[in-house]
Amino acid sequence: MCGICGYFSDKTVLPETLEQMNDTMIHRGPDDSGIWQERTGSGEVGLAQRRLSILDLSDLGHQPMFSEDKNIAVVYNGEVYNYRQLKKELIQRGYGFRSQCDTEVVLAAYQEWGTGCFRKLNGMFAIALYDRKQERLVLARDRMGKKPLYYYKKGKDFVFASELKPIMGYPYFEKCVEKNMIEKFLCNKYIEAPYSIFKNTFKMVPGTYLIYEKGEAKTDIYWDIREKKENAERRQKNDIEEAASELEELLQDSIRSRLIADVPAGVFLSGGIDSTLVSALAQQAAGGKMKSFSIGFYDKERNEAEYAAEIAKYIGTEHKELYIGEREILNMLDNISYYYDEPFSDSSQLPMMLLSRMASEDITVALSGDGGDELYCGYKMYDWTWIAQHTDWIGGLASQIPGMQRIEKILPIEMRAFLDNRDNGYKVQLFTNVMIEEADRLLGINGRNIKFERERELTYKNWQERRMLLDMLTYLPDEVLAKTDRASMKYSIEVRCPLLDYRIVEQSFCIPHKFKYANGNKKYILKKLAYKYVPEKLLKRPKMGFGVPLKKWLRTTLKPEIEKYADKQALKKQGIFVPEAVEELIGKQERSNRVMYSSMLWSFYIFQRWYQTYIEDLWKSFA
Repeated sequence: MCGICGYFSDKTVLPETLEQMNDTMIHRGPDDSGIWQERTGSGEVGLAQRRLSILDLSDLGHQPMFSEDKNIAVVYNGEVYNYRQLKKELIQRGYGFRSQCDTEVVLAAYQEWGTGCFRKLNGMFAIALYDRKQERLVLARDRMGKKPLYYYKKGKDFVFASELKPIMGYPYFEKCVEKNMIEKFLCNKYIEAPYSIFKNTFKMVPGTYLIYEKGEAKTDIYWDIREKKENAERRQKNDIEEAASELEELLQDSIRSRLIADVPAGVFLSGGIDSTLVSALAQQAAGGKMKSFSIGFYDKERNEAEYAAEIAKYIGTEHKELYIGEREILNMLDNISYYYDEPFSDSSQLPMMLLSRMASEDITVALSGDGGDELYCGYKMYDWTWIAQHTDWIGGLASQIPGMQRIEKILPIEMRAFLDNRDNGYKVQLFTNVMIEEADRLLGINGRNIKFERERELTYKNWQERRMLLDMLTYLPDEVLAKTDRASMKYSIEVRCPLLDYRIVEQSFCIPHKFKYANGNKKYILKKLAYKYVPEKLLKRPKMGFGVPLKKWLRTTLKPEIEKYADKQALKKQGIFVPEAVEELIGKQERSNRVMYSSMLWSFYIFQRWYQTYIEDLWKSFA
């Protein structure tokens, strides 16, 4: 696991500058680092990497790494879990290997199959390959977006990195905030790929590769999740026992391959269905006691640690837990902007950082249950989507009532979500309209549509399936996996997600939806499988999530900071938010328990902290 960066430009970059860019990611790779630069006929190329040693801890895993003929160079972040099988195949084709690491396999695979090699890799990765003869740079990101990869392109400057920090450190980078993205962030808590917070700066979309050659960047898709779902519909498994058995076998194999490491490994155990199933199977596969880790809250309404401890005792892991209070969580805010690079306001990032910090004392690799909710219909939002679809006709009739638009404004948010859900292209993005209205007031704009356009491409009759796939394309990579990646890599931990093995994702599309959402019972097939390993009584309880008490914090502990960031003089100089609208939002959050207000105010707060860190400290001037 590593951090990578590099550039191709007609300008010169000093070696010490490239080293400084690379070292902004030392947390991603504290064990080793390397840079390489070369003048070409069309400019200058540079590659750099920070290494977290997982496989083959020797110097043979040093990057940048070169092919035997020295023509292809690679910097690579991630793990290829089927590298041993690919290595055997490549040996049969005449390739030789010096190391036991998967980086060398990636190099040989690219030499043999070109960009077709990405379809053969089973893993999580962000890869940059440079062909010295062709003067061609190739970037690739894994299928589900587990590993991040950004790039900046303006004129003859092309820069890439695992995080935004190295790009910001590139001497010719123009740091201009893309203001059109701020509303997206306020409404969604993140900015979805391919966009980022800066102009001319983008995230690679999962399942794609990019070729930069002769000053031009072209992207292509090597794995299309929508195509995989459509093809799978012809291979539906109508026997639930058969479907569950196949899922079990795939998950067992996925976990075995993700336990391959030359460093200590463990599991994140929250006590929910997904992490419990992964932990139970990992314990079974390990051949010894696995280490498991969980976070506990003193607030009983949000605490699952006691259940996680019972499950750990039952399955036999060596369990470690950390109970945290308000002060421990709030202390993580001090450097949150630095490690998340761009505005990101999923508040569960805070306990995730604390979990990673605790686990880093004992392990370097952790397995998690990420992906189970999106693949098997686990979120509360999917209940709302079901209700919306089955009551849509009522909303259609009600919307025709004279004066309904005025009446809507005073109705509960849930009713509004169904009433104004009239556009057939955006049926599953419930509650977004009211968030847009609030964001519009904050930003002083009107009528901009910031909904996910990708929904228009998802024409499934079942709205839950449409929403699940939309989440896999947006929410999963850009919020869930981004949160876990930044939180864990802050403490140099590699998190692996067995449920997001692409074979399991494709198999999930072959499972009829009735086996996932069975008369309101979410994740039915996953629960059926989990109950084979853990008694149902240890798992049968409402989903709690991993959140923090935002409403309380914003009204008490964080109120002085909120008021500081809402300073009217500073806001006028900043030129982004309407001071009166911010003041109004603070008042609404004080008086109302609506989640919308606390969510929007928290996003405002996180954005201002980010702006203070990376753009300008306006509040120092107006203190």
